Amino acid sequence: MSLLGRLRYFANVDLVGHGVLRVQRLQMQRKLARRKPRPDSLFGPPLQSSAWLKELISRHYLAGRYAHDRGPVVWVTSGAPIEFLSALGYFLLYPENHAAVCGIRRWGEKQCLVAEEAGYSRDLCSYARTDFGTLLSGKSPVGRLPKPDLLVCCTNICQTVLHWYQVLAEHFKVPLILIDTPFIYTEASEHALSFVEEQLEEAFFVAEKVAGRKLHEDKLRQVMQHSHEAVSLWMQILDRARARPAPISAFDEFIHMGPIVEMRGQSFTVAYYRALLAELDRRIEQGVGVLREERIRLLWDNLPIWYQMRPLSQMLAEHGATLVASTYTNAWGELADMIDPAEPIKSMARVYMHPILNRGTGHKLKTMRRMVDDFGAHGVILHSDRSCKPYSIGQMDQRERLVSELGVPAILLEADHNDPRSYSEEQTDNRLMAFLEMLTP
Repeated sequence: MSLLGRLRYFANVDLVGHGVLRVQRLQMQRKLARRKPRPDSLFGPPLQSSAWLKELISRHYLAGRYAHDRGPVVWVTSGAPIEFLSALGYFLLYPENHAAVCGIRRWGEKQCLVAEEAGYSRDLCSYARTDFGTLLSGKSPVGRLPKPDLLVCCTNICQTVLHWYQVLAEHFKVPLILIDTPFIYTEASEHALSFVEEQLEEAFFVAEKVAGRKLHEDKLRQVMQHSHEAVSLWMQILDRARARPAPISAFDEFIHMGPIVEMRGQSFTVAYYRALLAELDRRIEQGVGVLREERIRLLWDNLPIWYQMRPLSQMLAEHGATLVASTYTNAWGELADMIDPAEPIKSMARVYMHPILNRGTGHKLKTMRRMVDDFGAHGVILHSDRSCKPYSIGQMDQRERLVSELGVPAILLEADHNDPRSYSEEQTDNRLMAFLEMLTP
């Protein structure tokens, strides 16, 4: 890193970029504050915190363009341990999060097509195909992505990421750290935890070597503390949807979860979630809900259908239905109690072994049962995701158990989280309408 590079980063990101984005945030906040729902609108007022969220995400990708002027860059899987990387000063990029942005902006299909034309099978995860398409086309809705100096892959979400990151390692000619987490069928054994701890210690050494600096324990504990606070706040935010009417929906949570995935070890993430939580508390006190008239409360299972969020939200609203909870957003908060900044390595090993996708299908069924009760859900929508087989496996049995044992209606929708070619809007609309009419009081 040269002095010129550091000055360039300061000028473009910290000075001009931060200033411009802050002004845009204030303008958006004023606009949201003045916006009054139309008399015929189905929705309540928008979340004011959305303006801050837009600033955080925009600044993150802006910083990525100049990341090499400031320090090393690492690409990581969404379930990977990142606290030691943040403590070493790495800029973190998540290809899955970037792919989700592509999905929301409706870039997913064309990026997948680029990958398929290069020989990658359509049966691969659409996140992976979107990432490969981005690499091969050099195009992205957020601009230029920084090349990685290091790759970190953790198998606690699926095995696809292992092969995906091997392709990235070959493409970029950079080191790949693999954290292999044994699958948890019932309880995690001490042997399994020790196995992951040893891998983390080795990962620290490799990451230090690439970064050219030593990892300081005080800094690591500070980042762990920020992660713990952010994840705890996130869980409180999700819990606020127990209120009637719900002040936040799972559609909102799918968007507002961005910082908890990409920036959870940062102090500004903690500040942001504190502000969002305070806003939800005000809405609850004032009786403000996502919908003007909430009649049906639903639980969502699996990833969102990124390119179809607005139409699905509108259809549910027309029936007075709110997605009050999601197993996907819950997965980023349910492990808060496992984070212990006083024991970073042991804590990381424990936390990153326990994501919902690294545990048996019985755990997910138990989680859904609890969430149905906690959030007063009248029904469950299970997204059978063509691209995420680990998340979708067992859903047919889980649906039947929800119906037979809890008496909770449940529907299975077939789609793909990022590739609209695997989605039939007409078929989905017809099935959802019949389901919602059955639930209508």
